Amino acid sequence: MADNSLPLLSQSQSHSDQRQETHNHDDKDNNNVVTKSLDDMIEQSIGCFGWAQFVQAILVALASVFDSQQSFINVYTDSHPTWHCTSTSNTTCNATVSNICELSKSDWAWDGASSESIITEWGLECSSAFIRSLPASSHFTGCLLGILFVSTLADSSLGRKNLLLLSCLIMSFTTFIIILSSNVWIYSLLRFISGVARASIGTCVIVLLTEKIGKRWRGLSGVIDATFFVIGTLSLPAIAYISGDHQSSWRAMYLWTSIPSIVYCALLYFFVSESPRWLLMQCRVVEAIATLKRLSPNNGNLKLNQDSYEFAVHSSTHNDQTFNKFNVFSSIGDLFNKKWIRKRTLAIMVLGFGIGTVYYGMTFGNGNAGVVFNGLSELPSVLMIFYLIKSLNRRSSMLLLCVTSGICCILTAVVSNEFEMIQFGLKVGSFFGSCTGLNVILIYSIELFPTCVRNSATSMARQALNFGAIFSSILVSAVGNKNEFVSNVVFGLIIICCGFSVVFLPETKDASLCDTMDEQERKDNVVV
Repeated sequence: MADNSLPLLSQSQSHSDQRQETHNHDDKDNNNVVTKSLDDMIEQSIGCFGWAQFVQAILVALASVFDSQQSFINVYTDSHPTWHCTSTSNTTCNATVSNICELSKSDWAWDGASSESIITEWGLECSSAFIRSLPASSHFTGCLLGILFVSTLADSSLGRKNLLLLSCLIMSFTTFIIILSSNVWIYSLLRFISGVARASIGTCVIVLLTEKIGKRWRGLSGVIDATFFVIGTLSLPAIAYISGDHQSSWRAMYLWTSIPSIVYCALLYFFVSESPRWLLMQCRVVEAIATLKRLSPNNGNLKLNQDSYEFAVHSSTHNDQTFNKFNVFSSIGDLFNKKWIRKRTLAIMVLGFGIGTVYYGMTFGNGNAGVVFNGLSELPSVLMIFYLIKSLNRRSSMLLLCVTSGICCILTAVVSNEFEMIQFGLKVGSFFGSCTGLNVILIYSIELFPTCVRNSATSMARQALNFGAIFSSILVSAVGNKNEFVSNVVFGLIIICCGFSVVFLPETKDASLCDTMDEQERKDNVVV
């Protein structure tokens, strides 16, 4: 990483001590904020949750609506619709047991319009599992590459807000262009590009939300993010219903999801502010202090200036003479260059893979009903997130959620189809555990890593979630429709085994956020 020293940090220790005494004296006289560290300065500025922070949180979290829609839209647009027999001469035709590929085209017809999904429009009903799963796999493969090569920009040159804006813009316009697709190959390519763009949205949202509020409100950031993600998920059945009578219904779904997201980009550009933590790390002191004052519920009494920042940074860095800006891809390398942070990164990725396998696998495996299950389970999950973040420690929460989800997933396959209500409850329970775990793991990731690599580290957790999505979509396409028992048992075993990776992670409940690698090492007393 390139070294860019701040002139403010070149003061001697005696000068720093003298400034500390001056600050203490000023505080008694002028009721200024006393800052013992950079985190302390931020906590005292925005530790409370005011209206300005609430409005910012809503505007930022709106991006999760469109992120959610593009995550699960393929459940409708790429679905295999129902069909019926049309020939009276073929007595062997039975829509419930017959293989559609063994029948003559004149013996059957789709129940809905021929343009209901890409399967019906492009005649993919007898294609291989690879072709049918190609659009979804391409999308999540794009997410993997986007996380690896794009998300790090939020820690370096672009910042949280600008990367969120760029990602939303590219995803929105690509979603609109998908309407023009003429075959599955072009469609898959555009879904791939959409995945690359979408990769950073979820991470930027949760990081930007968390870095604008105090530590006592971290659970609220997860609740707000999860709520808007649920809204996006539950909006898809409504959009599908409205688009059902359209001449080309799957294209209509992409149209109705792209236009609102394009409008949202304008709101994001004009009304959302950057993370004050990132601005401070980039030495943009004036902007950072202005943002803190704007967000502070007590901005009338808040008196921050460049001297406050200098004192806080000097105390946090313990006489380190540099406060680095970042090369574009350096933060990814920083996640693996030391034993302690490498262990955290790998453990959080294993945990994310297990959660992603069930979260996406159960959704894809249950078709349209999977989106409904997802929505039903995420509604109570929103409240559970706040409770878990507030009351229980992170490691116990993650292990409990993973084991519960895995057991429910396995029991779903074991219970006979005759007990439909029990199966329904188990599926909702499995979804509940995985979707709650998904939101908790993102907050956990934010607490585990310092500001200089926080977005990249959280993105690696999301990358693991996408690995789970790719794996589950292929498994569902290959065996899910023929043998749901196999896929559900595999999903359950994976999330249970991955859940035990929490033993390699430290506890972070109520911990303050660190900003540099050295500060994180000192705070946790880790082995370098």
